Amino acid sequence: MIRFYAPDIERTPFLPESDSQHCCRVLRMQSGDEIELVDGRGGLYRCRIATAHSKRTELEIIERVDLPAVWPMNITVAVAPTKHLDRMEWLVEKLVEIGVNRIVPVRCARSERKEIKTDRLEKIAVSAMKQSLKAVLPEISELLPLKDFVANLGDSDAMKFVAYCDDAVERRLLAREYRPGKSAVVLIGPEGDFSPEEVDMVMKSGFTAVTLGDNRLRTETAALVACDTFHIVTQALTPTEHN
Repeated sequence: MIRFYAPDIERTPFLPESDSQHCCRVLRMQSGDEIELVDGRGGLYRCRIATAHSKRTELEIIERVDLPAVWPMNITVAVAPTKHLDRMEWLVEKLVEIGVNRIVPVRCARSERKEIKTDRLEKIAVSAMKQSLKAVLPEISELLPLKDFVANLGDSDAMKFVAYCDDAVERRLLAREYRPGKSAVVLIGPEGDFSPEEVDMVMKSGFTAVTLGDNRLRTETAALVACDTFHIVTQALTPTEHN
């Protein structure tokens, strides 16, 4: 069954206009038909169409079930936006499909892209959430200067990693350094990598410098590999071993 998205379904039992158009004009669903939708906060709803309308489809909630994220940890990927926006959009789609809690675009000294529109990324995230049958929509933050992002982490108990390419800094393999099931934050730099001053700053803030392997990766590939590493390492253990 195709899933729809209605973030305020319990307070306002209507499909948003974009989903209403897809429901009524594309799928040609009518009053009395049942649909499935998510609210982005872990709620999965089975609803009946009360009034089919291409701009404002009214719904009747039949059943609600909780559908939390299937991974036990909280994952934050902070990444410098790519020069070509389509690569960043691709990254958001794939991160949501794999499973992530927060995506933070960060502005670095060597960033080639100094601004980004999060509304477009949010739409892509919604689509990926529905397509991958999830009910939790990750937070997509506004573009933040790297130092502000690091400062705002405060006393977070998440494991903190910075993926860095320079051999002059001692680095450890992320897959060996990460403890399965622990919440994690990973920093991925721009095409020109983090500056030495930035790496020094984040390491003084409790980040561990890591490598993702011997291959040289694009920014968006590195971010995806890092996120997937957290999942793979965690899934390698049984649920009772996530301590």
